[in-house]
Amino acid sequence: MKPAPRLTPLLDQFDFARERLTGRLAGPETDSGDGSPTKVGPLTDDEYLWEPVPGSWSVRRRTDAPAPRATLLSGTGDWGRDFAPYPHPVPPPFTTLAWRLSHLSEMLLLRADHTSGTHTLTRDDYVISGGAADALAAFEEGATAWRTTLEGTTDTDLDTVGRSTYPHGSDPEEPFLDIVWWVNQELLHHGAEIALLRDLYRERHP
Repeated sequence: MKPAPRLTPLLDQFDFARERLTGRLAGPETDSGDGSPTKVGPLTDDEYLWEPVPGSWSVRRRTDAPAPRATLLSGTGDWGRDFAPYPHPVPPPFTTLAWRLSHLSEMLLLRADHTSGTHTLTRDDYVISGGAADALAAFEEGATAWRTTLEGTTDTDLDTVGRSTYPHGSDPEEPFLDIVWWVNQELLHHGAEIALLRDLYRERHP
C-alpha cells in the first residue's frame, strides 16, 4: 500500500532523523549536517550508562534502588528505567543517554502496537536494555515497527481521531496526523539530546 500523499514529508523527516541518530550512535560515520562525513566511535556500555550529574535518572538493575525522586523501575526484565507516575518531579531530573534512548524506543514500539498491532502493550511489558548493543537493537525494532505502521496509513486514517490508542499521551483524542507529527518531534529532540551527550562524554573521556 502506498502511503497517503500528505504523509510523504513527515515520512521523509522521520527517515532522515532516524538515519542521523543511528549513525550518531553506531558509527563508523555520521552526517555532520552539511553532507560531510564525520567519524564516530561505537556506543559503549560505559557511555550508555554514564551519569553526568548526581541523581541522574537512568536504566539500572532491578536489584538496585531507583534514583532520587524516582519511585519505581519501569519495564520488565533484569533492568528497569527510573520512573515516577504523574505528577512528575519538578524540575525534571537529568536523564542519561540510556534513559532517553530507552524512552524513545519504547514509545515507538508501543505506539506502533496501539495503532496497527494488538492495542495491548504497556510500559510493564517493555524489556529495558541494560547494554549498548541491546539498546541499539531495541531502537531499530521500535523505529521499524512505527515505520511499517505508517506505510499502511491511508489518507482517511490521518484524519481519524483515536486511530492510535497509545495510553501515555493524548492519542485517543487526537487526529492521527497530529500523532505522526508528534512522534517526529520526539525523535528529533531526543536524538539531538543523545548527540549532545555523546559529545560531552567524548570530552570527559578522551
